[in-house]
Amino acid sequence: MEKLNIVKFPEFNLEFKFSKIAFSVFGIEIYKYAICIVLGLICALILCKISKEKFDEEYDFVLENFIIGIIFGIIGARLYFVLFNLEYYKQNILEMFNIRDGGLAIYGGLICGAISIIVNCKIKKKDFLNFFDYIVPFVAIGQCIGRFGNFFNVEAYGYETKNIFRMGIETLEGYKEVHPVFLYEAILTFSIFIILKTLQKKRKFKGEITLLYLTFYSFGRFFLEGLRTDSLMLFNCRISQVLSSLIFLTSLIVIFCRKKSNEKHLKC
Repeated sequence: MEKLNIVKFPEFNLEFKFSKIAFSVFGIEIYKYAICIVLGLICALILCKISKEKFDEEYDFVLENFIIGIIFGIIGARLYFVLFNLEYYKQNILEMFNIRDGGLAIYGGLICGAISIIVNCKIKKKDFLNFFDYIVPFVAIGQCIGRFGNFFNVEAYGYETKNIFRMGIETLEGYKEVHPVFLYEAILTFSIFIILKTLQKKRKFKGEITLLYLTFYSFGRFFLEGLRTDSLMLFNCRISQVLSSLIFLTSLIVIFCRKKSNEKHLKC
């Protein structure tokens, strides 16, 4: 029988006991981690369907790109994680394909998913910036829901803390109270969803909503990554912090240049 995970939030007098496994189908165990990811995707698709700000995008094309993005996003998320844990996976090759216990890096998923959608937009002669402006708020809400998969896997937590939101968990070193970084990121991405949905109505140029998503998410992720104990490393650097810095600065520069360009056109 699988050992139950116990997670506490002492300041709120909350205690949760749960298994990673939700149920079994023909002997195949379905993990709560996977269910959270699927629920996030379904919620994103439903909100896309009912959104009033469609930027003339057809829902069939949205659905097509979601399927493409999900497939390549999962591949990219796993590949990214494996590459930065290569020493372990060289000795455990079959474990490369085991994603049920986690091990999906969000930046890898976003990068590969975005590239696959850009390629499909080019093939179908669609404006990918316009398309991304339509879907990125829903990507953020999907991330928010999917992050709770880390809760059920008891992962993506941070250093020990005594703050009000601290989370009590059992580790190999014993009981610890740590930063619930997964929860912080869920709050971050939900906030991004609300902000971007509001700003969609006031879009000034194609790509603006996408650039704002990249700016907000990379800014928040930089600081959240600094709290984590399981960061993927490149030499002595947290790779997600390096990537967040590059994305943040690039996005800000592009936004600034586009706004300057728009101001010049208005004066002309």
